[in-house]
Amino acid sequence: MVKAVWNGATIAESDDTIVVEGNHYFPREAVDPALLRESDTHTLCPWKGTASYYSLVVDGVENRDAAWYYPETKAAADDIRDRIAFWKGVQVG
Repeated sequence: MVKAVWNGATIAESDDTIVVEGNHYFPREAVDPALLRESDTHTLCPWKGTASYYSLVVDGVENRDAAWYYPETKAAADDIRDRIAFWKGVQVG
């Protein structure tokens, strides 16, 4: 079972993650939606597509743009479409 933990809270937990470039992509249903806040940030990956971001909010503390996902992917990245990955201090393991 892989967990994503930040600020003492389990953000996501699943035995169905996909690892791409060292990042675990969790199924959306494995992520606690109460801890996610939509972000206006978007970035472009040449082979995956355009990423959208969430900020995490735990106990009133925000970790801006600490989660990302690809709502639409290029063909090479179809396996991670709409899955969520983490960074910026989120412990995944």
